[in-house]
Amino acid sequence: MRREYPLYIGNTAVKTQEKKEIRCPHDNTPVGTVYIANETHIKQAIKKAVNCFEITRNMPAYERSEILFSIAKDIQNNAESLAETLALECGKNITFARGEVQRAIQTFTLAAEEAKRIDGEFFGLDSVPKGAHAHALVKRFPIGPILGITPFNFPINLVAHKVAPALAVGNPIIIKPSSLAPISALNLAEIIINYVPDGMLSVLPCSGPSIMSAVKSEDIKMISFTGSPNVGWKLKNQCGKKRICLELGGNSGLIIDEDANLPDALDKSIIGGFAYAGQVCIHTQRFFIHDSIFEEFKTKFVEKTKRIKLGHPLDEEAFLNCMISEQEAIRAENWIQEAVEQGAEILCGGKREGTKLEATILTNTKPDMKVEKNEVFAPVVTLTPYKDFEQAVEMVNNSVYGLQAGVFTNNLMHIKHAFKELQVGGVIINNTPTFRVDQMPYGGVKNSGFGREGVRYSIEKMTELKLLVI
Repeated sequence: MRREYPLYIGNTAVKTQEKKEIRCPHDNTPVGTVYIANETHIKQAIKKAVNCFEITRNMPAYERSEILFSIAKDIQNNAESLAETLALECGKNITFARGEVQRAIQTFTLAAEEAKRIDGEFFGLDSVPKGAHAHALVKRFPIGPILGITPFNFPINLVAHKVAPALAVGNPIIIKPSSLAPISALNLAEIIINYVPDGMLSVLPCSGPSIMSAVKSEDIKMISFTGSPNVGWKLKNQCGKKRICLELGGNSGLIIDEDANLPDALDKSIIGGFAYAGQVCIHTQRFFIHDSIFEEFKTKFVEKTKRIKLGHPLDEEAFLNCMISEQEAIRAENWIQEAVEQGAEILCGGKREGTKLEATILTNTKPDMKVEKNEVFAPVVTLTPYKDFEQAVEMVNNSVYGLQAGVFTNNLMHIKHAFKELQVGGVIINNTPTFRVDQMPYGGVKNSGFGREGVRYSIEKMTELKLLVI
């Protein structure tokens, strides 16, 4: 049954004057109504976080760990309802939605384990004469309230990737969820507030301009942002001296070498190219295939792609989803048509109906076309042949982005060359760049971001090293 979702200022559920109805992008049916925060609510959440930090900064590790394990267990108990709401609010296939909920459980579990490992090191300083009778203790301490800003495409697990590490170290956190898909974050908050002190978590659906008061607040010690490069780099310029972590997406490249396991590469490429309609930061967008196998790969990839079923988010047999909005679908359609006008060829797909865009494969594209140089964030991929491996690496690097890249090869020298020369945050061998496991250090270079996520790596960013010399 459709319901209303209050926002959370600490452990208090709040209904405000402004409301927004969230509708399923697949068929525009109502999913729920969300209450919207204003600047007064944001200030209240910051004040609660500051007061709460006096408690959480002294919370012992075992207690933080038990809280996180309890949250993970409660998410598991509510997994199916969380997945259904997630699927409906952002148009994600129910199978992928269930997978995302399970990843969130893993993220909180990993954080629960890491909470007990945030210790330090004790060592002698007698390797130099001045330190002959001295010893050092280095320990990590929480930095204080954090602001997390999350996108629509993974509305539970990307919230978990900000909340779980913060709770693991004792930092209160305020989440501004995507305006397009805020319900999943509020469902998660409804679980978490049962286990944490008042003010440790606030979830505030609000506008971008409204949250700027928190971005500039001296009480906020760090910003963790996942979203578009334009917004991310502006935040970095405006956040002052506070820490910031930016995960900004990309146009990930995949190299398929002449000795690749072609059936394996084909199966994984369907997922990398078209899972959640390509609305994934590490969506496999640009395919570079050795010219000796290009025609075979192209033919078989098109055949597989044409068999993809597009359907309702709750249809377990449907693989392809709608896009988050008709505006985004129109944008992607226009990019496809622009590429065709500039000489590209559509091998399959290219047609749109409302928010639904067919899985689209293009070839004869050029590096300066929007479908190659920009982040397409849609079920659109390009296929390009190459002659030698070094050339393929250069093709992948010919981008302002650098999040992840994939390489299908059994050539150890090519693996070493890719790892050394690819200008990305992560190189995935014998899988697509869309591969991610939640304990990985995840993030990019160039226009793809600043810093790394992944539970342990986020914990390092959310703590301050302090030295004691005896």
